[in-house]
Amino acid sequence: MISFFARVSLACLLVCVFSFTFYPETVFGEGFRILDQSASATGQGAAFSAQADDPSALHYNPAGMTQLQGIQFSTGTLLIGGNIELKSAVGPNVDGDLGGTIANPPPSTFYLTAHLPALGLSNLPNWTVGLGVTSPFALQVEYPDDSLIAPISTKASLPLIDIKPTLAYKLNDYISIGGGLDIYTFASFLGEGQAELQQSPAPGFNLEANGTDTALGFNVSVLWTPLRNTEEKPLLNLGFVYRNGADLDLDGEFLANGALVADASTTIELPDVYTWAVAAWPVRNAQREWKIEVDVEYADWTDFKNLDLKLSNGAVIPNPRNYGDAWIFMVGTEFKALSPPALPQWDVSLRAGYVRSETPVPSREFDPSNPDADYNAFSTGVGFMCHAPGKFLGILPCDSLGAKAMGLDLAYQILLYQTRDISNNRQPLLNGEWDTTLHVGALSFRVNF
Repeated sequence: MISFFARVSLACLLVCVFSFTFYPETVFGEGFRILDQSASATGQGAAFSAQADDPSALHYNPAGMTQLQGIQFSTGTLLIGGNIELKSAVGPNVDGDLGGTIANPPPSTFYLTAHLPALGLSNLPNWTVGLGVTSPFALQVEYPDDSLIAPISTKASLPLIDIKPTLAYKLNDYISIGGGLDIYTFASFLGEGQAELQQSPAPGFNLEANGTDTALGFNVSVLWTPLRNTEEKPLLNLGFVYRNGADLDLDGEFLANGALVADASTTIELPDVYTWAVAAWPVRNAQREWKIEVDVEYADWTDFKNLDLKLSNGAVIPNPRNYGDAWIFMVGTEFKALSPPALPQWDVSLRAGYVRSETPVPSREFDPSNPDADYNAFSTGVGFMCHAPGKFLGILPCDSLGAKAMGLDLAYQILLYQTRDISNNRQPLLNGEWDTTLHVGALSFRVNF
């Protein structure tokens, strides 16, 4: 049998390969929080916090990591496209996008979990450790330099990543707890490696404010399984997750046509997020599984009062935000065929989901850097998990290098933002009808050792 060190080496190799596509550039969700952190969850409308049975549990509900055996690895990416349209009340219409037809390079995720006995620590059978890298908060929006709103915004970018060292502990057969740190930071090799806001007050004249910071948050969670089948698999799971919002104290520069005007600073208050989730399996046997899940989230953005820019020359450029709170409702389902006759070496999953999200952004402070609105999202997805003696994609044996299984998850989601009629904005150039539609393609690759 292949050694633990060989398994870790393979995981590290996979990390290196997928790191070349890692870039947390995406667009707004509720506020500017991104729900999609794995293709298996995206296919179910992100209703995954009670199921939490693959490595992305590290994000959705860390307590769920106690359900994962051995060492498990997952990495994924998103292909995001869409358009933003302003039908102006005071001038020509404006079209914006994500910096292109599809955000490129695409945002990605990485998860690695290990049940401690798989690391040789057999005296700690109830502990699971994990490390993740995600982008739960991000922005990437661009408008033409000569548009009606160019004096207000031509580009907004927040390439923020979250590094997540995480622990989970199984208290008994019914209850597990989990938690970890959220280390929010920027990296120089990811885009510009900093938050940016740009505007063009006059043709050929560009202003830019930028900044970076590293901030610390945390998360805690619980998973309760009151009902199992005869094979000890969950039939009913209830989950709760609390994510503490960190404050990003951004320090950077204020530039005019690339020349330094002054050092600059501002603060972004990330929200506290509470998640309640319930998952039930009406069918769960050796041949098939069917899960239905409902998740409800509350995001408290009320501390995000402003994005005032403080300059080293003593000037302050006001930028009020006055965000509120938001409720997000998610419903998802998964039907899984276990080793069906047509594909006896595979488990095949079919998924579907729906999201209803409120916006915390008030009309008065609505801003093109985050043109958020209430939205409805619809998703669908498939998953394939290959076991020996099968071959992954018909080429690679599914037990290569000591692996027990290899999997691929795919999902598609459309986000239909409600038309937002802005008539009382503090900047009249922004008054009008704002329409946004986004398309998301999600891909995740998994290996279980």
